[in-house]
Amino acid sequence: MQGLTTHDLACIRGERAVFAGLNIAVNPGRALLLSGANGSGKSSLLRVLAGLLPAAEGRIEWEGTDIAEDPDAHRARVAYVGHMDPLKLSMTATENLAFWARLYGMEPETEAALHQFSIAALGDVPARYLSAGQKRRLNLARLAIGQNSPAGPSLWLLDEPATGLDPGAVSMLANSILAHLSSEGVAIVSTHGGRLDELLDGHADRFSISAGAP
Repeated sequence: MQGLTTHDLACIRGERAVFAGLNIAVNPGRALLLSGANGSGKSSLLRVLAGLLPAAEGRIEWEGTDIAEDPDAHRARVAYVGHMDPLKLSMTATENLAFWARLYGMEPETEAALHQFSIAALGDVPARYLSAGQKRRLNLARLAIGQNSPAGPSLWLLDEPATGLDPGAVSMLANSILAHLSSEGVAIVSTHGGRLDELLDGHADRFSISAGAP
């Protein structure tokens, strides 16, 4: 079974070609680790794959079908985690996760997700009072909610998700990704190397992107 494939994908920002002619394929149960220098287009690629930026050329397919045929269905299958933590600061950690669960049409079973990232004790704390690292864990706990639901997103697009995490949290993140892969999910992760890459080794392929590639 096919997962995600791209065909001669290109992205232009302003008048600059960020990348062009990209052909990638990620099968269910596998991750793809994106590497490349800052500005090479990793973040732009993930946003294009998520449907947040239009592709200048080429097409993206999920299970052999062009995602342009049903953009809403594609958005529903994607869990995108970018550099920013899009938390509602007035809401507690539990309320933030419940909000995201309902957005994806899932039951807001938040306790397991909080435990998975070791922030269960912070469930009743408003997000504004969390440290940067705790906010990052809370943002990543969104993945755990989907992981525990049959309605959860099957395509994870993670932009340098290990940034700002201590080694223990990196291991928690890796365990979540591996559990997702074991359920035939797909994960595309931009990284700068390090512990997360090591923990995913054996379950991931690698793709290096260069600015303006090829």
